[in-house]
Amino acid sequence: MKSETKVCQNCKNDFTIEPDDFLFYEKIKVPPPTFCPECRLQRKMAWRNERSFYNNTCSLCDKNIISIYNKNSPFLVYCNDCWWGDNWDVMSYGKEYNFLEFFLKQFNELILAVPRVSLFQKGNIDSPYTNHADHNKNCYLCFNNGFIEDSMYSKWGVKSNYMYDSYSILDSSFIYESMDLTHCNNCIYAINSKDCFNSSFIYNCSGCNNCFLSTNLRNKKYVFKNKQYSKQEYNDLINKIKLTKFSIINNIINDFKGDILKNIIRKYASITRSINSTGDIIFGSKNSKKCFHLIDTENCSYCVDNSSIKDSYDTYESAFNCELQYDSHACNRLSNGKWCNISYDCHHLTYCDNCHSCSNCFACIGLRSKQYCILNRQYTKEQYEELVPKIIQHMNDMPYIDSKGRVYKYGEFFPSELSPFCYNETIAQEYFPLTKEEAIKQGYKWKDKEERSYQIDIKNEDIPDDINDIDESIVNKVIECSHKGTCNQQCTEAFKIIPEEYQFYKRMNLPIPRLCPNCRHYERLSQRNPLKLWHRTCMHEGCTNEFETSYAPERSEIVYCEKCYQQEVY
Repeated sequence: MKSETKVCQNCKNDFTIEPDDFLFYEKIKVPPPTFCPECRLQRKMAWRNERSFYNNTCSLCDKNIISIYNKNSPFLVYCNDCWWGDNWDVMSYGKEYNFLEFFLKQFNELILAVPRVSLFQKGNIDSPYTNHADHNKNCYLCFNNGFIEDSMYSKWGVKSNYMYDSYSILDSSFIYESMDLTHCNNCIYAINSKDCFNSSFIYNCSGCNNCFLSTNLRNKKYVFKNKQYSKQEYNDLINKIKLTKFSIINNIINDFKGDILKNIIRKYASITRSINSTGDIIFGSKNSKKCFHLIDTENCSYCVDNSSIKDSYDTYESAFNCELQYDSHACNRLSNGKWCNISYDCHHLTYCDNCHSCSNCFACIGLRSKQYCILNRQYTKEQYEELVPKIIQHMNDMPYIDSKGRVYKYGEFFPSELSPFCYNETIAQEYFPLTKEEAIKQGYKWKDKEERSYQIDIKNEDIPDDINDIDESIVNKVIECSHKGTCNQQCTEAFKIIPEEYQFYKRMNLPIPRLCPNCRHYERLSQRNPLKLWHRTCMHEGCTNEFETSYAPERSEIVYCEKCYQQEVY
Protein backbone atom coordinates (compact mmCIF):
# COMPACT_ATOMS: atom_id res chain seq x y z
CA MET A 1 0.00 0.00 0.00
CA LYS A 2 1.44 3.37 -1.04
CA SER A 3 0.80 6.92 0.10
CA GLU A 4 -1.57 8.96 -2.05
CA THR A 5 -1.88 12.70 -2.58
CA LYS A 6 -5.44 14.01 -2.53
CA VAL A 7 -6.95 17.45 -3.11
CA CYS A 8 -9.03 18.72 -0.20
CA GLN A 9 -12.53 19.46 -1.47
CA ASN A 10 -12.77 22.33 1.04
CA CYS A 11 -9.51 24.35 0.82
CA LYS A 12 -8.36 22.80 -2.49
CA ASN A 13 -4.86 22.18 -1.11
CA ASP A 14 -3.04 18.88 -1.48
CA PHE A 15 -2.82 16.47 1.45
CA THR A 16 -1.28 13.04 1.80
CA ILE A 17 -2.87 9.84 3.01
CA GLU A 18 -0.14 7.55 4.31
CA PRO A 19 -0.12 3.73 4.21
CA ASP A 20 -0.78 3.58 7.97
CA ASP A 21 -3.81 5.80 7.44
CA PHE A 22 -5.22 3.45 4.80
CA LEU A 23 -4.71 0.53 7.14
CA PHE A 24 -6.70 2.27 9.86
CA TYR A 25 -9.53 3.18 7.48
CA GLU A 26 -9.63 -0.40 6.28
CA LYS A 27 -9.64 -1.67 9.88
CA ILE A 28 -12.73 0.33 10.84
CA LYS A 29 -14.32 0.00 7.39
CA VAL A 30 -14.56 3.66 6.36
CA PRO A 31 -13.61 5.39 3.11
CA PRO A 32 -10.59 7.73 3.06
CA PRO A 33 -11.39 11.37 3.92
CA THR A 34 -11.93 14.01 1.25
CA PHE A 35 -11.06 16.93 3.56
CA CYS A 36 -7.46 17.60 4.64
CA PRO A 37 -6.59 17.21 8.37
CA GLU A 38 -6.88 20.96 9.09
CA CYS A 39 -10.24 21.29 7.38
CA ARG A 40 -11.50 18.17 9.16
CA LEU A 41 -10.54 19.73 12.50
CA GLN A 42 -12.08 23.09 11.62
CA ARG A 43 -15.32 21.35 10.62
CA LYS A 44 -15.59 19.60 14.00
CA MET A 45 -14.70 22.78 15.89
CA ALA A 46 -17.54 24.56 14.13
CA TRP A 47 -19.91 22.30 16.10
CA ARG A 48 -18.57 23.32 19.52
CA ASN A 49 -19.83 26.43 21.27
CA GLU A 50 -17.82 26.46 24.45
CA ARG A 51 -17.94 29.97 25.87
CA SER A 52 -20.73 31.99 24.20
CA PHE A 53 -23.45 32.15 26.87
CA TYR A 54 -26.98 33.53 26.63
CA ASN A 55 -29.94 34.06 28.91
CA ASN A 56 -32.69 31.69 27.88
CA THR A 57 -35.76 29.86 29.23
CA CYS A 58 -36.13 26.13 29.67
CA SER A 59 -38.77 24.98 27.18
CA LEU A 60 -40.04 22.37 29.64
CA CYS A 61 -40.07 23.95 33.11
CA ASP A 62 -39.96 27.65 32.09
CA LYS A 63 -37.03 28.32 34.43
CA ASN A 64 -34.61 31.10 33.48
CA ILE A 65 -31.35 29.45 32.46
CA ILE A 66 -27.88 30.09 31.09
CA SER A 67 -27.47 28.41 27.73
CA ILE A 68 -25.16 28.07 24.74
CA TYR A 69 -28.27 28.70 22.60
CA ASN A 70 -29.76 32.18 22.38
CA LYS A 71 -33.48 32.87 22.59
CA ASN A 72 -33.75 33.34 18.84
CA SER A 73 -32.32 29.91 18.01
CA PRO A 74 -34.77 27.45 16.39
CA PHE A 75 -34.26 24.80 19.10
CA LEU A 76 -36.17 23.63 22.11
CA VAL A 77 -33.68 24.09 24.95
CA TYR A 78 -34.00 22.25 28.27
CA CYS A 79 -32.15 22.95 31.49
CA ASN A 80 -29.86 20.17 32.65
CA ASP A 81 -32.33 18.82 35.21
CA CYS A 82 -35.14 18.61 32.67
CA TRP A 83 -33.01 17.23 29.85
CA TRP A 84 -31.69 14.43 32.03
CA GLY A 85 -35.07 13.92 33.68
CA ASP A 86 -37.90 11.54 32.83
CA ASN A 87 -40.61 14.05 31.93
CA TRP A 88 -40.11 13.79 28.19
CA ASP A 89 -39.60 10.99 25.67
CA VAL A 90 -36.79 11.43 23.16
CA MET A 91 -38.07 8.46 21.17
CA SER A 92 -41.27 10.34 20.38
CA TYR A 93 -39.23 12.33 17.84
CA GLY A 94 -38.25 9.19 15.93
CA LYS A 95 -38.92 8.94 12.21
CA GLU A 96 -38.77 6.27 9.58
CA TYR A 97 -35.89 6.53 7.13
CA ASN A 98 -36.91 7.98 3.76
CA PHE A 99 -34.88 6.69 0.81
CA LEU A 100 -36.27 9.47 -1.39
CA GLU A 101 -34.62 12.18 0.72
CA PHE A 102 -31.01 13.10 1.50
CA PHE A 103 -29.70 11.42 4.64
CA LEU A 104 -28.30 14.66 6.08
CA LYS A 105 -31.55 16.52 5.38
CA GLN A 106 -33.42 13.95 7.48
CA PHE A 107 -30.77 14.15 10.19
CA ASN A 108 -31.00 17.94 10.23
CA GLU A 109 -34.78 17.74 10.70
CA LEU A 110 -34.10 15.63 13.78
CA ILE A 111 -31.57 18.20 15.02
CA LEU A 112 -34.22 20.89 14.79
CA ALA A 113 -36.84 18.76 16.55
CA VAL A 114 -35.10 17.10 19.50
CA PRO A 115 -34.61 19.33 22.59
CA ARG A 116 -31.04 20.48 23.24
CA VAL A 117 -29.41 20.52 26.67
CA SER A 118 -28.58 24.07 27.79
CA LEU A 119 -25.02 23.37 28.99
CA PHE A 120 -22.77 20.35 29.31
CA GLN A 121 -22.20 19.96 33.03
CA LYS A 122 -21.90 17.03 35.42
CA GLY A 123 -21.51 16.96 39.19
CA ASN A 124 -20.92 20.70 39.52
CA ILE A 125 -21.50 22.68 42.72
CA ASP A 126 -22.19 26.44 42.64
CA SER A 127 -20.75 26.70 39.14
CA PRO A 128 -23.62 27.67 36.81
CA TYR A 129 -21.43 29.64 34.39
CA THR A 130 -19.36 26.67 33.25
CA ASN A 131 -19.55 24.44 30.18
CA HIS A 132 -18.07 21.06 29.28
CA ALA A 133 -17.27 20.92 32.97
CA ASP A 134 -17.28 17.96 35.35
CA HIS A 135 -17.21 18.17 39.15
CA ASN A 136 -16.37 21.87 39.37
CA LYS A 137 -16.96 23.70 42.64
CA ASN A 138 -17.29 27.46 43.08
CA CYS A 139 -16.12 28.14 39.53
CA TYR A 140 -17.05 30.92 37.14
CA LEU A 141 -16.60 31.08 33.36
CA CYS A 142 -14.50 27.93 33.28
CA PHE A 143 -14.55 25.58 30.32
CA ASN A 144 -13.55 21.99 29.69
CA ASN A 145 -12.35 21.49 33.27
CA GLY A 146 -12.56 18.55 35.64
CA PHE A 147 -12.37 18.45 39.43
CA ILE A 148 -11.36 22.08 39.93
CA GLU A 149 -12.39 24.50 42.67
CA ASP A 150 -12.49 28.24 43.31
CA SER A 151 -11.34 29.09 39.78
CA MET A 152 -12.31 31.56 37.07
CA TYR A 153 -11.76 32.28 33.38
CA SER A 154 -9.77 29.12 32.73
CA LYS A 155 -9.78 26.13 30.40
CA TRP A 156 -8.42 22.58 30.55
CA GLY A 157 -7.78 22.56 34.27
CA VAL A 158 -7.73 19.23 36.11
CA LYS A 159 -7.53 18.66 39.89
CA SER A 160 -6.58 22.29 40.51
CA ASN A 161 -7.83 25.21 42.58
CA TYR A 162 -7.53 28.98 42.60
CA MET A 163 -6.71 28.94 38.90
CA TYR A 164 -7.42 32.27 37.19
CA ASP A 165 -7.05 33.19 33.53
CA SER A 166 -5.09 30.08 32.71
CA TYR A 167 -5.02 27.25 30.17
CA SER A 168 -4.04 23.60 30.61
CA ILE A 169 -3.26 23.37 34.31
CA LEU A 170 -2.87 20.01 36.10
CA ASP A 171 -2.80 19.42 39.84
CA SER A 172 -1.82 23.00 40.71
CA SER A 173 -3.05 25.87 42.87
CA PHE A 174 -2.91 29.66 43.02
CA ILE A 175 -2.11 30.06 39.35
CA TYR A 176 -2.61 33.26 37.34
CA GLU A 177 -2.23 33.95 33.60
CA SER A 178 -0.34 30.73 32.95
CA MET A 179 -0.35 27.86 30.46
CA ASP A 180 0.71 24.21 30.40
CA LEU A 181 1.64 23.74 34.05
CA THR A 182 1.83 20.56 36.13
CA HIS A 183 2.23 20.38 39.93
CA CYS A 184 2.84 24.10 40.39
CA ASN A 185 1.87 26.47 43.18
CA ASN A 186 1.74 30.23 43.49
CA CYS A 187 2.90 30.98 39.95
CA ILE A 188 1.97 33.88 37.68
CA TYR A 189 2.75 34.22 33.97
CA ALA A 190 4.34 30.75 33.90
CA ILE A 191 4.46 28.70 30.70
CA ASN A 192 5.25 25.05 29.99
CA SER A 193 6.63 24.30 33.46
CA LYS A 194 6.25 21.64 36.13
CA ASP A 195 6.98 21.22 39.85
CA CYS A 196 7.56 24.93 40.34
CA PHE A 197 6.36 27.33 43.03
CA ASN A 198 6.63 30.97 44.03
CA SER A 199 7.82 31.84 40.53
CA SER A 200 6.79 34.43 37.96
CA PHE A 201 7.44 34.96 34.28
CA ILE A 202 9.09 31.60 33.70
CA TYR A 203 9.19 29.40 30.62
CA ASN A 204 10.03 25.69 30.40
CA CYS A 205 11.24 25.35 33.98
CA SER A 206 11.18 22.22 36.13
CA GLY A 207 11.65 21.73 39.86
CA CYS A 208 12.21 25.43 40.46
CA ASN A 209 11.15 27.82 43.19
CA ASN A 210 11.55 31.54 43.67
CA CYS A 211 12.58 32.22 40.09
CA PHE A 212 11.71 35.31 38.05
CA LEU A 213 11.97 36.23 34.36
CA SER A 214 13.87 33.03 33.63
CA THR A 215 13.76 30.21 31.12
CA ASN A 216 14.96 26.63 30.65
CA LEU A 217 15.86 26.11 34.31
CA ARG A 218 16.13 22.76 36.07
CA ASN A 219 15.97 22.40 39.86
CA LYS A 220 16.97 25.98 40.57
CA LYS A 221 15.98 28.55 43.16
CA TYR A 222 16.57 32.26 43.62
CA VAL A 223 17.24 32.86 39.93
CA PHE A 224 16.51 36.28 38.41
CA LYS A 225 16.81 36.67 34.62
CA ASN A 226 18.64 33.33 34.50
CA LYS A 227 21.29 34.57 36.93
CA GLN A 228 21.85 32.88 40.26
CA TYR A 229 21.51 34.93 43.46
CA SER A 230 21.52 34.28 47.17
CA LYS A 231 18.15 34.19 48.92
CA GLN A 232 18.66 37.67 50.34
CA GLU A 233 19.86 39.12 47.06
CA TYR A 234 16.90 37.61 45.21
CA ASN A 235 14.38 38.91 47.73
CA ASP A 236 15.91 42.37 47.56
CA LEU A 237 15.50 42.38 43.76
CA ILE A 238 11.89 41.14 43.92
CA ASN A 239 10.90 43.63 46.61
CA LYS A 240 11.95 46.47 44.34
CA ILE A 241 9.46 45.36 41.68
CA LYS A 242 5.92 46.52 42.36
CA LEU A 243 3.88 43.70 40.85
CA THR A 244 0.83 45.31 42.42
CA LYS A 245 0.90 47.86 39.57
CA PHE A 246 -0.59 47.10 36.16
CA SER A 247 1.88 49.38 34.40
CA ILE A 248 4.84 47.52 35.91
CA ILE A 249 3.44 44.08 35.07
CA ASN A 250 2.60 45.20 31.55
CA ASN A 251 6.21 46.33 30.99
CA ILE A 252 7.51 43.02 32.36
CA ILE A 253 5.15 41.07 30.10
CA ASN A 254 6.45 42.96 27.06
CA ASP A 255 10.01 42.23 28.15
CA PHE A 256 9.19 38.57 28.77
CA LYS A 257 7.41 38.05 25.45
CA GLY A 258 9.93 40.18 23.59
CA ASP A 259 13.67 39.91 24.12
CA ILE A 260 13.53 36.98 26.53
CA LEU A 261 11.24 34.45 24.83
CA LYS A 262 12.31 35.38 21.31
CA ASN A 263 15.98 34.75 21.96
CA ILE A 264 15.96 31.55 24.00
CA ILE A 265 16.67 28.04 22.74
CA ARG A 266 13.51 26.00 22.23
CA LYS A 267 13.02 22.29 21.80
CA TYR A 268 11.34 21.46 18.50
CA ALA A 269 8.29 20.14 20.39
CA SER A 270 7.03 19.61 23.90
CA ILE A 271 6.90 15.81 23.85
CA THR A 272 7.52 14.13 27.21
CA ARG A 273 7.69 10.46 28.19
CA SER A 274 6.43 9.52 24.74
CA ILE A 275 7.60 7.09 22.07
CA ASN A 276 7.43 7.46 18.30
CA SER A 277 5.09 10.46 18.41
CA THR A 278 4.95 13.73 16.47
CA GLY A 279 3.09 16.95 17.14
CA ASP A 280 3.26 19.21 20.19
CA ILE A 281 2.34 19.17 23.90
CA ILE A 282 2.24 15.38 24.15
CA PHE A 283 2.71 13.47 27.40
CA GLY A 284 2.86 9.76 28.14
CA SER A 285 1.90 8.70 24.62
CA LYS A 286 2.99 6.11 22.10
CA ASN A 287 2.83 5.83 18.32
CA SER A 288 0.78 9.01 17.90
CA LYS A 289 1.45 11.21 14.90
CA LYS A 290 0.51 14.77 14.00
CA CYS A 291 -1.32 15.22 17.30
CA PHE A 292 -1.58 18.16 19.69
CA HIS A 293 -2.23 18.38 23.41
CA LEU A 294 -2.42 14.68 24.22
CA ILE A 295 -2.13 12.79 27.50
CA ASP A 296 -1.77 9.00 27.70
CA THR A 297 -2.68 8.09 24.14
CA GLU A 298 -1.60 5.23 21.91
CA ASN A 299 -1.77 4.61 18.16
CA CYS A 300 -3.55 7.86 17.34
CA SER A 301 -3.28 10.33 14.46
CA TYR A 302 -4.59 13.84 13.74
CA CYS A 303 -6.00 14.10 17.27
CA VAL A 304 -6.27 17.31 19.32
CA ASP A 305 -7.00 17.86 23.03
CA ASN A 306 -7.39 14.21 23.99
CA SER A 307 -6.66 12.13 27.06
CA SER A 308 -6.59 8.34 27.54
CA ILE A 309 -7.54 7.23 24.04
CA LYS A 310 -6.07 4.64 21.71
CA ASP A 311 -6.38 3.38 18.15
CA SER A 312 -8.25 6.51 17.05
CA TYR A 313 -8.04 9.11 14.27
CA ASP A 314 -9.26 12.68 13.96
CA THR A 315 -10.75 13.03 17.43
CA TYR A 316 -11.16 16.39 19.13
CA GLU A 317 -11.74 16.81 22.89
CA SER A 318 -12.33 13.11 23.58
CA ALA A 319 -11.13 11.35 26.71
CA PHE A 320 -11.41 8.62 29.34
CA ASN A 321 -10.63 5.28 27.71
CA CYS A 322 -11.81 5.72 24.14
CA GLU A 323 -10.77 3.41 21.35
CA LEU A 324 -11.47 2.92 17.67
CA GLN A 325 -12.97 6.38 17.49
CA TYR A 326 -12.92 8.25 14.20
CA ASP A 327 -13.57 11.85 13.15
CA SER A 328 -15.59 12.65 16.29
CA HIS A 329 -15.91 15.48 18.80
CA ALA A 330 -16.08 15.38 22.62
CA CYS A 331 -16.96 11.70 22.93
CA ASN A 332 -15.88 10.26 26.27
CA ARG A 333 -15.66 6.54 26.94
CA LEU A 334 -16.77 5.87 23.37
CA SER A 335 -15.50 2.85 21.48
CA ASN A 336 -16.16 2.07 17.83
CA GLY A 337 -17.64 5.48 17.18
CA LYS A 338 -17.64 7.20 13.79
CA TRP A 339 -18.62 10.83 13.09
CA CYS A 340 -20.18 11.37 16.51
CA ASN A 341 -20.70 14.52 18.55
CA ILE A 342 -20.65 14.82 22.38
CA SER A 343 -21.65 11.25 23.23
CA TYR A 344 -20.56 9.39 26.38
CA ASP A 345 -20.35 5.76 27.54
CA CYS A 346 -21.30 4.27 24.21
CA HIS A 347 -20.06 1.80 21.62
CA HIS A 348 -20.76 1.15 17.96
CA LEU A 349 -22.29 4.54 17.19
CA THR A 350 -22.38 6.15 13.77
CA TYR A 351 -23.49 9.72 13.02
CA CYS A 352 -24.90 10.29 16.51
CA ASP A 353 -25.23 13.51 18.50
CA ASN A 354 -25.44 13.78 22.31
CA CYS A 355 -26.24 10.12 22.94
CA HIS A 356 -25.33 8.42 26.22
CA SER A 357 -24.98 4.79 27.36
CA CYS A 358 -26.10 3.59 23.94
CA SER A 359 -24.88 0.96 21.52
CA ASN A 360 -25.47 0.10 17.87
CA CYS A 361 -27.24 3.33 16.95
CA PHE A 362 -27.15 5.19 13.65
CA ALA A 363 -28.09 8.85 13.09
CA CYS A 364 -29.67 9.39 16.49
CA ILE A 365 -29.89 12.44 18.75
CA GLY A 366 -30.30 12.68 22.52
CA LEU A 367 -30.78 8.98 23.24
CA ARG A 368 -30.03 7.39 26.60
CA SER A 369 -29.58 3.68 27.26
CA LYS A 370 -30.84 2.61 23.82
CA GLN A 371 -29.64 0.19 21.18
CA TYR A 372 -30.49 -0.66 17.58
CA CYS A 373 -32.03 2.73 16.79
CA ILE A 374 -32.00 4.75 13.57
CA LEU A 375 -33.22 8.37 13.52
CA ASN A 376 -34.49 7.83 17.10
CA ARG A 377 -36.69 4.94 15.97
CA GLN A 378 -36.43 1.51 17.60
CA TYR A 379 -35.60 -1.60 15.54
CA THR A 380 -34.77 -5.18 16.31
CA LYS A 381 -31.15 -6.29 15.95
CA GLU A 382 -31.97 -8.07 12.70
CA GLN A 383 -33.86 -5.09 11.26
CA TYR A 384 -31.06 -2.71 12.26
CA GLU A 385 -28.33 -4.81 10.68
CA GLU A 386 -30.33 -5.12 7.48
CA LEU A 387 -31.24 -1.42 7.22
CA VAL A 388 -27.89 0.26 8.02
CA PRO A 389 -26.00 -1.03 4.93
CA LYS A 390 -28.89 0.16 2.75
CA ILE A 391 -28.68 3.65 4.29
CA ILE A 392 -24.92 3.76 3.71
CA GLN A 393 -25.44 2.81 0.08
CA HIS A 394 -28.14 5.44 -0.20
CA MET A 395 -25.76 8.07 1.20
CA ASN A 396 -23.27 7.22 -1.54
CA ASP A 397 -25.85 7.02 -4.31
CA MET A 398 -27.63 10.22 -3.24
CA PRO A 399 -25.02 12.36 -1.44
CA TYR A 400 -25.82 15.62 0.28
CA ILE A 401 -24.25 18.66 -1.41
CA ASP A 402 -23.84 21.79 0.71
CA SER A 403 -24.24 25.40 -0.38
CA LYS A 404 -20.61 25.56 -1.55
CA GLY A 405 -20.75 22.38 -3.61
CA ARG A 406 -18.95 20.15 -1.10
CA VAL A 407 -20.13 16.56 -1.47
CA TYR A 408 -21.04 14.56 1.65
CA LYS A 409 -21.12 10.87 0.99
CA TYR A 410 -20.83 8.27 3.74
CA GLY A 411 -17.54 9.03 5.52
CA GLU A 412 -17.70 12.75 6.35
CA PHE A 413 -18.43 14.52 9.63
CA PHE A 414 -21.57 16.67 9.71
CA PRO A 415 -21.43 19.73 7.43
CA SER A 416 -20.64 23.03 9.17
CA GLU A 417 -23.75 24.60 7.68
CA LEU A 418 -25.89 22.22 9.77
CA SER A 419 -24.15 23.18 13.02
CA PRO A 420 -26.49 24.63 15.67
CA PHE A 421 -24.04 27.51 16.06
CA CYS A 422 -22.70 30.40 14.06
CA TYR A 423 -19.02 30.22 13.21
CA ASN A 424 -17.97 33.04 15.54
CA GLU A 425 -19.75 31.38 18.47
CA THR A 426 -17.52 28.31 18.19
CA ILE A 427 -14.01 27.13 18.93
CA ALA A 428 -13.29 27.25 15.19
CA GLN A 429 -13.08 31.04 15.44
CA GLU A 430 -10.32 30.67 18.05
CA TYR A 431 -8.04 28.42 16.01
CA PHE A 432 -9.11 29.36 12.48
CA PRO A 433 -10.19 33.01 12.86
CA LEU A 434 -12.25 34.54 10.08
CA THR A 435 -13.89 37.88 9.47
CA LYS A 436 -17.61 37.97 8.83
CA GLU A 437 -17.01 38.35 5.11
CA GLU A 438 -14.57 35.44 5.00
CA ALA A 439 -16.88 33.18 7.01
CA ILE A 440 -19.92 33.86 4.84
CA LYS A 441 -17.86 33.38 1.68
CA GLN A 442 -16.79 29.96 2.95
CA GLY A 443 -20.37 28.96 3.71
CA TYR A 444 -20.47 29.48 7.49
CA LYS A 445 -23.19 31.20 9.48
CA TRP A 446 -22.25 34.38 11.37
CA LYS A 447 -23.76 36.00 14.43
CA ASP A 448 -23.76 39.77 14.26
CA LYS A 449 -22.63 41.63 17.34
CA GLU A 450 -25.48 42.44 19.65
CA GLU A 451 -26.09 46.06 20.47
CA ARG A 452 -24.96 46.50 24.04
CA SER A 453 -26.37 49.24 26.23
CA TYR A 454 -23.85 49.06 29.04
CA GLN A 455 -23.66 52.02 31.32
CA ILE A 456 -19.92 52.11 31.89
CA ASP A 457 -19.07 52.81 35.51
CA ILE A 458 -15.29 52.85 35.12
CA LYS A 459 -13.48 53.84 31.94
CA ASN A 460 -10.48 51.66 31.21
CA GLU A 461 -8.04 54.52 31.63
CA ASP A 462 -9.57 55.32 35.02
CA ILE A 463 -8.85 51.93 36.60
CA PRO A 464 -6.34 52.55 39.42
CA ASP A 465 -2.90 51.29 38.47
CA ASP A 466 -2.15 49.71 41.84
CA ILE A 467 -4.30 47.05 43.50
CA ASN A 468 -3.51 48.76 46.82
CA ASP A 469 -5.49 51.76 45.59
CA ILE A 470 -8.59 49.67 44.94
CA ASP A 471 -11.20 48.70 47.51
CA GLU A 472 -14.36 46.61 47.46
CA SER A 473 -16.33 49.41 45.85
CA ILE A 474 -15.04 48.16 42.48
CA VAL A 475 -16.97 44.89 42.86
CA ASN A 476 -19.79 44.53 40.29
CA LYS A 477 -19.00 47.86 38.66
CA VAL A 478 -19.19 47.84 34.85
CA ILE A 479 -15.59 48.26 33.63
CA GLU A 480 -14.74 49.12 30.05
CA CYS A 481 -12.61 46.59 28.13
CA SER A 482 -9.62 48.31 26.57
CA HIS A 483 -10.44 46.74 23.18
CA LYS A 484 -13.89 48.38 23.27
CA GLY A 485 -15.26 45.80 20.85
CA THR A 486 -12.88 46.71 18.04
CA CYS A 487 -11.07 43.33 17.97
CA ASN A 488 -12.05 39.98 16.45
CA GLN A 489 -11.95 38.20 19.82
CA GLN A 490 -15.63 37.99 20.80
CA CYS A 491 -15.05 41.07 22.93
CA THR A 492 -17.85 41.76 25.41
CA GLU A 493 -16.80 45.44 25.53
CA ALA A 494 -17.15 45.52 29.31
CA PHE A 495 -16.72 43.26 32.33
CA LYS A 496 -17.22 43.10 36.07
CA ILE A 497 -15.06 42.10 39.00
CA ILE A 498 -17.05 39.74 41.21
CA PRO A 499 -16.36 39.41 44.97
CA GLU A 500 -14.34 36.18 44.83
CA GLU A 501 -12.23 37.59 42.02
CA TYR A 502 -11.50 40.76 43.97
CA GLN A 503 -10.36 38.69 46.95
CA PHE A 504 -8.06 36.66 44.70
CA TYR A 505 -6.36 39.76 43.30
CA LYS A 506 -5.94 41.14 46.80
CA ARG A 507 -4.52 37.88 48.12
CA MET A 508 -2.08 37.53 45.21
CA ASN A 509 -1.25 41.28 45.16
CA LEU A 510 -2.17 41.53 41.49
CA PRO A 511 -3.69 44.49 39.64
CA ILE A 512 -7.12 44.50 38.02
CA PRO A 513 -7.05 43.32 34.35
CA ARG A 514 -7.80 45.73 31.53
CA LEU A 515 -9.38 43.27 29.08
CA CYS A 516 -12.67 41.38 29.27
CA PRO A 517 -12.41 37.60 29.87
CA ASN A 518 -12.89 36.73 26.19
CA CYS A 519 -10.11 39.04 25.04
CA ARG A 520 -7.82 37.71 27.76
CA HIS A 521 -8.54 34.18 26.55
CA TYR A 522 -7.67 35.07 22.96
CA GLU A 523 -4.48 36.80 24.09
CA ARG A 524 -3.40 33.57 25.79
CA LEU A 525 -4.23 31.51 22.71
CA SER A 526 -2.07 33.78 20.58
CA GLN A 527 0.97 32.60 22.56
CA ARG A 528 0.41 28.95 21.64
CA ASN A 529 1.83 27.49 18.47
CA PRO A 530 -0.58 26.61 15.64
CA LEU A 531 -2.00 23.12 15.26
CA LYS A 532 0.24 22.48 12.30
CA LEU A 533 3.64 20.93 11.61
CA TRP A 534 6.56 21.94 9.38
CA HIS A 535 9.59 19.87 8.40
CA ARG A 536 12.75 21.57 9.64
CA THR A 537 16.41 21.00 10.51
CA CYS A 538 18.02 21.65 13.90
CA MET A 539 19.46 25.18 14.13
CA HIS A 540 22.42 24.14 16.31
CA GLU A 541 25.64 24.70 14.39
CA GLY A 542 26.83 21.51 12.75
CA CYS A 543 23.69 19.47 13.55
CA THR A 544 21.73 17.98 10.66
CA ASN A 545 18.93 16.31 12.63
CA GLU A 546 15.49 16.77 11.07
CA PHE A 547 12.11 16.87 12.76
CA GLU A 548 8.48 17.92 12.51
CA THR A 549 7.73 21.07 14.51
CA SER A 550 4.94 23.56 15.11
CA TYR A 551 7.46 26.40 14.69
CA ALA A 552 7.06 27.69 11.14
CA PRO A 553 10.35 28.15 9.22
CA GLU A 554 9.91 31.91 8.93
CA ARG A 555 9.65 32.40 12.69
CA SER A 556 12.56 33.94 14.57
CA GLU A 557 12.82 31.45 17.46
CA ILE A 558 15.93 29.27 17.82
CA VAL A 559 14.71 25.68 17.46
CA TYR A 560 16.86 22.67 18.38
CA CYS A 561 16.42 18.94 18.09
CA GLU A 562 15.98 17.08 21.37
CA LYS A 563 19.61 15.96 21.64
CA CYS A 564 21.05 19.44 21.14
CA TYR A 565 18.44 21.00 23.39
CA GLN A 566 19.24 18.62 26.26
CA GLN A 567 22.96 19.35 25.91
CA GLU A 568 22.28 23.07 26.29
CA VAL A 569 19.61 23.04 28.98
CA TYR A 570 19.83 20.00 31.24
